Amino acid sequence: MTQTPRPVLLTAADGYQLGALCYSPSGQPRGRLIVAGATGVPQQFYGHFASFAAGQGITVWTLDYRGVGLSQPSSLRGFRMDYLDWARLDLAALLDHVQTQGAGPIGMVGHSFGGHALGLLPGHERVARVVTFATGAGWHGWMPATERLRVLLLWWVFGPVVVGFKGYLAWSILGMGEDLPRDLFMQWRRWCQWPHYFFDDPELPGLIDQFARVSTPIRAVNALDDKWATPASRDAFMQAYRNARVERITIDPRQLGLRSIGHIGYFRPRAMGLCQEAIDWLFEQSGPCPA
Repeated sequence: MTQTPRPVLLTAADGYQLGALCYSPSGQPRGRLIVAGATGVPQQFYGHFASFAAGQGITVWTLDYRGVGLSQPSSLRGFRMDYLDWARLDLAALLDHVQTQGAGPIGMVGHSFGGHALGLLPGHERVARVVTFATGAGWHGWMPATERLRVLLLWWVFGPVVVGFKGYLAWSILGMGEDLPRDLFMQWRRWCQWPHYFFDDPELPGLIDQFARVSTPIRAVNALDDKWATPASRDAFMQAYRNARVERITIDPRQLGLRSIGHIGYFRPRAMGLCQEAIDWLFEQSGPCPA
């Protein structure tokens, strides 16, 4: 059962205010956990997982990035932002806050974009271990043929029409998630045209060196039926963490007794076995883990 979390108001380095939620264990905490969510997924979606982890003595924080959910402006029309702000400013503000809250190792679970965020995060060395779910390079070429066509139509037909009419990506109209700012849509579409995502962007030449500075151990989990982040897509992205110990895990939902997982099913109640494995690995030691 999902517990009632405590609201946390954060202020990013540029002054933007963010809404986070904290799930506290009933007893003495044995660790701290940040949930870095996926693009277009509100933080409440991770509430069941956060409560599940809190029930095992972990203090958990979730966050809505700027432009989404509790961190949304009064109107997305005309709202300006950089997609990388989600990690460099928003997640950074949460990490700074968590650092001041109690003791014990800090772990992170990154869902899709949340796995990208680690390499962009100032002070990433404060995170002891990271588990990523559904993190990949985003290129349509890594996707099955039918999904590739669907995504190309989204990027170049439906998306531009909706953005042109509404002034933002009204994903809720398409039934695909939270509405997103126009700037984010444009950057996301740009990066998804390349096999290695934003690492292939000539306007971001220093990014690959930035990711190489990460030494935090990573466990990267991807499901075979995840059409957006296939194992090949994961491998194309994770190679950027070349100085981190990256354990790549590919799961077949059927072998776990699950009909499907897809891109977001890792956090649904029926998949708590996967989450249990993540918690066990993240907090099996009492302190920071070696690289």
